[in-house]
Amino acid sequence: MRLLITGGAGFIGSHYVRSLLTGRYRGYEDARVTVLDKLTYAGTLTNLPLTDPRLTFVRGDICDRGLLMDLLPGHDAVVHFAAESHVDRSIAGSAAFVSTNVTGTHTLLECCVGTGVSRFVHISTDEVYGSAEEGAFSEQSPLEPNSPYAASKAASDLLVRSFHRTHGLWTSVTRCANNYGPHQFPEKVIPLFVTRLLEGRNVPLYGDGLHVREWLHVDDHCRAVQLVLESGRAGVTYNIAGGRELTNRDLTRMVLAELGAGWDRVDRVADRKGHDRRYALDAGRIREEFGFEPRILFERGFAETVQWYRDNRAWWQPLVRRTAGPASAQPGPRLG
Repeated sequence: MRLLITGGAGFIGSHYVRSLLTGRYRGYEDARVTVLDKLTYAGTLTNLPLTDPRLTFVRGDICDRGLLMDLLPGHDAVVHFAAESHVDRSIAGSAAFVSTNVTGTHTLLECCVGTGVSRFVHISTDEVYGSAEEGAFSEQSPLEPNSPYAASKAASDLLVRSFHRTHGLWTSVTRCANNYGPHQFPEKVIPLFVTRLLEGRNVPLYGDGLHVREWLHVDDHCRAVQLVLESGRAGVTYNIAGGRELTNRDLTRMVLAELGAGWDRVDRVADRKGHDRRYALDAGRIREEFGFEPRILFERGFAETVQWYRDNRAWWQPLVRRTAGPASAQPGPRLG
């Protein structure tokens, strides 16, 4: 088995790669892994076990058709994590999101068809559904994205669907709740708040702080992705839910308590444009088909994640310094 993992140097992709290479997934203990990553600001080689003989790393862009046509032959499946994913950056400038998330996915799909790749798993997001005022979104819910990021992911989801229906490519799409865990780039809310507090800085909280997000540990997410790779039905979308809803205010309170800080360390900032009020997923399909349930309770996973950032300053401090310039400092926290 030979797998191509796009975006494999990022947060979720690298966790999936490390899980594969450490034999976490039965039947894939000998799988060979190719990671294709552009190494933009959010991707880092420190996330990958580069000395593992089963890992091949290629620095490149999923928009590069020539590279893909050279690279894809011989791979049995593609797991497509690569994406621009920071909502605030998409509001400040959406061109990179359209290029990577739409054009890049389209190029990758065309090259998979052209080189005979037999399986394609596309990693998407709950944000394509828009805001859930009540209840939870199923896979049959309409796509109503409200940010340029979410719109670009919805467009890529539809391209994946079309390549299954038109070309017969075996595709599956996963849409997941907010992820957290070690190795997450420190622009996303949990590592942003933790690293700022560890450095003695304040944390920003959007608006009234009552926006609701559902949380899932990255390890549970990757385990679900593997189930879809192994057994997902062609042309089918699977929601992956965390089951733990928190307002951003409650999440902030948890971070402060874990680090022994008070509310004087919180700066209230103007709300984000088009800020979705609540995300919620109905994950009945993946539960019924594969028996999937999250294994890591949020309180335990959250405490372990905070401790990981305490113990791994050498990993995140260079990333914070690298993105600390005026242009990159403008976007706020990714609160979902």
